[in-house]
Amino acid sequence: MTALALPDGVWHREALTEVKRSLRLPQFLLPTVLTPAGFYALFTLALPHDPAPGFAAATLAGYGVFAATGPALFGFGAGVAVEREQGLIELKRVSPMPAGAYVAAKLAAAIVTTAFALMLIDALSIVAGVRLSPATWALLTLLHLASAVPFALIGFGMGMRMTAKGAVAVANALFLGCSVLGGLWVPSRLLPGWMQMVGAWTPSYHLGQLARWIIGADTIGTPGIHGAAVLAMTVAGAAWAWTGWRRSPA
Repeated sequence: MTALALPDGVWHREALTEVKRSLRLPQFLLPTVLTPAGFYALFTLALPHDPAPGFAAATLAGYGVFAATGPALFGFGAGVAVEREQGLIELKRVSPMPAGAYVAAKLAAAIVTTAFALMLIDALSIVAGVRLSPATWALLTLLHLASAVPFALIGFGMGMRMTAKGAVAVANALFLGCSVLGGLWVPSRLLPGWMQMVGAWTPSYHLGQLARWIIGADTIGTPGIHGAAVLAMTVAGAAWAWTGWRRSPA
């Protein structure tokens, strides 16, 4: 029986260890969990905003995607770069552990962290008056959790190519840049034309539009176009991650 088939196999142990390690790092956990919830509370509950009934739900759609980008970019980008510089990845490569187990463990940690951030945002959205059907909640949550995947692949490619300091800087730029340009804070239709054009090249834009479609908010384009764009960007991210893994000497 293979290790993958065993409940206590290497894939399971690696994922569990990575999740526990991430939850014990307040410098990683607190910013990635609290920042999206804090921004959502600020713009939806504290500051004056659009009094339309669907405002809080439309904001929830974008901030849920925002919550997924931080754990993915920092956990994979900065985290992988640090471990590569420390020689940990080289050690894992010479061990019998499958390479996929390392990536899957990182992704599990990013999704768990995203889930904590989403729980806070969802709780705040209920306070703000958001009321969705159980099916809509479930579909929206699945999309928000899945939003971590393309950013994780982008982050992994960064981590395998950059120094730790460089990866942190780029992760910060992408974290904030993709959120603004992707219309996660302010709806894309309200952004200047040039920002909309640049934002259309980010996964956050298309994921945000899909999230808005799920909750019935106004969108730009069709779900099919956005879904195809996310798929294409995810495939491109996978190629970026794979070539980074293959080319890295460590």
